[in-house]
Amino acid sequence: MTMNSNLPDNPNLQIDYQEKALHDIWLAGGCFWGVEAYLERLPGVAKTDVGYANGRGETPTYQQVCTGKTGFAETVHIRYAPDILRLEDLLLAFFSIIDPTSINRQGNDVGSQYRSGIYYHDPADLAVIEKVMSSVSASQGREVVTEVKPLRNYYLAEDYHQKYLDHNPNGYCHVDLSKPPRIPARYERPSDEDLRRILSPMEYNVTQKDATEQPFTGAYWDLDQPGIYVDVTTGEPLFCSSEKFDAGCGWPSFSRPIQQDVVVEKKDKSHGMERVEVRSKTGDAHLGHVFTDGPPEAGGLRYCINSAALRFIPVSEMAAKGYGDLVDKCLGKA
Repeated sequence: MTMNSNLPDNPNLQIDYQEKALHDIWLAGGCFWGVEAYLERLPGVAKTDVGYANGRGETPTYQQVCTGKTGFAETVHIRYAPDILRLEDLLLAFFSIIDPTSINRQGNDVGSQYRSGIYYHDPADLAVIEKVMSSVSASQGREVVTEVKPLRNYYLAEDYHQKYLDHNPNGYCHVDLSKPPRIPARYERPSDEDLRRILSPMEYNVTQKDATEQPFTGAYWDLDQPGIYVDVTTGEPLFCSSEKFDAGCGWPSFSRPIQQDVVVEKKDKSHGMERVEVRSKTGDAHLGHVFTDGPPEAGGLRYCINSAALRFIPVSEMAAKGYGDLVDKCLGKA
């Protein structure tokens, strides 16, 4: 069977979910072909299938559901790993591809079977769902009509509907699948109390007290391995291994951050010198300094960063830890 090469890669194929505790949620958002293709590519989604939920009768067929008389909604069943993907983030990603103010319609599809809905099995999920619904309602200028109900019944759709767009390059889809889906960034700076608890004394002194580790002593100054370097205080991605180079200075050196807005640069006149300090924007952690003696072919900058301000995640673990969409960038392919 033909595979659709136009779809983004699925980072979940790199993750072994066999030992993980998985959670279930059922989401209806119009034609289930596109909704499944999008959601199954969210890092942390272990398995998806499509079917018909919360209707009348048993084992409905696609033809029966299409009449709009059964009350069933085209629905995607998602099994996900909560330690990688929070339900809140999964729902926000879902709302990013549907119109929650549209009644019985998504895209060109019209009928009660195309209504939007969130169906849950675990009562503990309701508080999270209501929190997200409140946030979505506040951002919309019209009433949000996505229904939220316990899952009453769910029947698998016919085999040809499962992973439909993976096998049908010309299949219809109301969801934009031109770019890989990404979990909304939710990096937060911990309290000082938490930082003292989770960081080593060196990590705390460097990031919170603007200290500098001795050259050639940090964990990453000579590390030559593909992966990503994140803020040790928040987990936010800061630098890619593809931009790392050996400056001979004894600290990790990078030609540029993963994107410019993840760092803040400030004038630093301490120790009788004039330098440019680099701090993480979200965590406000001291990282190091930036100099203008970097490789000319890479822009001429050298971000000289303390190892203690970073946590390295190798490529083999990036998908499992929620950074799968950045793998190509850290391999120098994007």
